Amino acid sequence: MHHTVDVDNLYFRYPDGREALRGVTLHIAPNVKMGLVGPNGAGKSTLMLHLNGILQGEGSVFVAGMEVKEPNLPYVRAAVGIVFQNPDDQLFSLTVFDDVAFGPLHMGLSHAEVRQRVDEALAAVGMEAYVERSSHHLSVGEKKRIAIATVLSMQPEILVLDEPSAGLDPRARRMLINLLKRLEMTMLISTHDLALVAELGDQTAVMDNGQVVACGETAAILADHALLERHGLVA
Repeated sequence: MHHTVDVDNLYFRYPDGREALRGVTLHIAPNVKMGLVGPNGAGKSTLMLHLNGILQGEGSVFVAGMEVKEPNLPYVRAAVGIVFQNPDDQLFSLTVFDDVAFGPLHMGLSHAEVRQRVDEALAAVGMEAYVERSSHHLSVGEKKRIAIATVLSMQPEILVLDEPSAGLDPRARRMLINLLKRLEMTMLISTHDLALVAELGDQTAVMDNGQVVACGETAAILADHALLERHGLVA
């Protein structure tokens, strides 16, 4: 079966010698939304940075049918949109339009195409009214939605989100969950927010100590209290 993400036996060691990934295997089918849960230091962020080649370890990583290797990196990075935990890492332009247009402009698209992609991306996150605003004065929830739009404007095949609900109040969190529910695309959502995973994740992978220790239907994973407790996921 064709998977959008295929990670097989991936190992990665940081320069200081810390082993962050110890034989990670993970497969995500097209249009599946997968939750990625586990304690801090489990390797979740390290794994996500391998999906677009920011980090490269030992093992095999394929996304959207392409191996994540040097010659393919421009295509891989167009196919995998990563939304980081802190939206300020992604928003640096004077206006929301400029932020969301940044990727498409660098793809060499015409101004008309760029404008259309910006309009579509902002519409997808319900932020059309903010196109001329400066992102610096927005709330965290609004910034998160703009950060997602900056990735959607590249029309990626896979959306990778690191702690998307962190720092959001209940209303902003609810809007974000509804937004992610509506988006029909392959997603990997790394989070400590198990209630968000319960709503969004078709499947859930549990990581601990640099390995995927369980993966399956979300309802089954979240119902396995012994599993969750063993990996520090129950309060």
